[in-house]
Amino acid sequence: MPIAEYADYDGLGLAELVARGDATPGELVEEAIRQIEAHNPTINAVVHTMYDAARRAASEQGSSGDAPRPFRGVPLLLKDLLGDCAGVPTTYASRLMVGNTADQDHTLVARYKAAGFIPLGKTNASEHGILPTTEPVLYGAARNPWNLEHTVGGSSGGSAAAVAAGFVPIAHANDGAGSIRIPASCCGLVGLKPTRARNPLGPTIGDVMGGLVVEHVVTRTVRDCAAVLDCTHGPEPGDPYAAPAPSRPFLEEVGSAPGQLRIAFSTKTITGASLHPECVAAVENTVRLCQELGHLVDEGAPPIDRDFFAAAFMDVWTAGLTMSLDAFTLLKGRVPTEENLEGLNWSLYRRGQEVTASRYLMAQAMLQICARQIATFYDTYDCWLTPTLAAPPLRLGVIDVNERDIDKAFAPIMDWVPFTPIQNTTGQPAISLPLHWTADGLPVGVMFAGRFGDEATLLRLAAQLEEAQPWRDRKPAVGARA
Repeated sequence: MPIAEYADYDGLGLAELVARGDATPGELVEEAIRQIEAHNPTINAVVHTMYDAARRAASEQGSSGDAPRPFRGVPLLLKDLLGDCAGVPTTYASRLMVGNTADQDHTLVARYKAAGFIPLGKTNASEHGILPTTEPVLYGAARNPWNLEHTVGGSSGGSAAAVAAGFVPIAHANDGAGSIRIPASCCGLVGLKPTRARNPLGPTIGDVMGGLVVEHVVTRTVRDCAAVLDCTHGPEPGDPYAAPAPSRPFLEEVGSAPGQLRIAFSTKTITGASLHPECVAAVENTVRLCQELGHLVDEGAPPIDRDFFAAAFMDVWTAGLTMSLDAFTLLKGRVPTEENLEGLNWSLYRRGQEVTASRYLMAQAMLQICARQIATFYDTYDCWLTPTLAAPPLRLGVIDVNERDIDKAFAPIMDWVPFTPIQNTTGQPAISLPLHWTADGLPVGVMFAGRFGDEATLLRLAAQLEEAQPWRDRKPAVGARA
């Protein structure tokens, strides 16, 4: 199959080729491998390969005769955080965890395989998923296919770079403060953070960081985003809580009329700080597009006390990192040190040790207060429109992973990521869409945050915007789609 043809299909498109007999799972796997081998040395998106296992899985699927599966034969990449695959290394991009091998499939991975996906390897990420850039000491920086000097975002940056470059149409990702939406924005992709507990985190843990972390994928099309969620959502036995059940399959929302929506938009941060002009332009252009499509759009934002919010979020975030590292020590006997953690994560680990049980529970209560205040905003509005980030993709090196002064290291992060952590706190779904590019060709995502449990409205709106202002034909400078 010609390279350009493979890279231009989305996941459902490749599955349709297999279903018609125009391609076999083995051919798709081999094409994906060729693309990784050709372009990964440049962008450093894939850090571990599973080619032999993928070839066996493709052979077992065959070219015909299997029970219908929506993504039969489609190659997939797994993030090196929570994307556990039995017998495959899971390092969380950390020197502390080198040599750690998963003893069972993550529930989500099992559901991917049941849907017909064929995992090909693991993708680069920030160490322990903490930073919004993918520049770990262990693996080195992933580079943006649109411009190699800029970040791919994080922490799911390797997954986003791989999809943008055309290695695979879909890649696993997760999001605790924006780690699906940030790399989607940086790499020109669709990135949906689902409602809290929409996808399970089993088979062992119930939630991560008190419910901040959720799982899904990055994709090039809205329909792939919806179709994968149909394959993975739903609780499993022992889950501590579950998202409200959808009224119908998510894929049926794609192409369905959203009706006239009431949309609020912001062109400043929640503190009133200015955004990069390209991000302002991205929102203003999207406002005009939404108005042309018949939606009612007003300037507005939910009530958020940034200082109140940020202090509580950091207590939960640092305590969650410390718990994760201490759990690894308990299970594997490896102790976090200044030598096996990046400098910033070492400082965050130490700060997390200072969070007492009472202080942690107080922080959780404070975030719940924020969530209740924000929820009232959605009595008036169907969604809130912002840029996904406060500026286009940063240059590599702006965020110093080895800076031990937390305040100094986080200064550029807080300026760049003012919106995405809010929905992790509230549990609401939010989607980043590639609706703007800078004059020099860097993607700028816009984000719509919806009501708790209401991915349906976001998917209907996203599909309408995708049709009105298509982005599939935009191609990065590097990769199979170049």
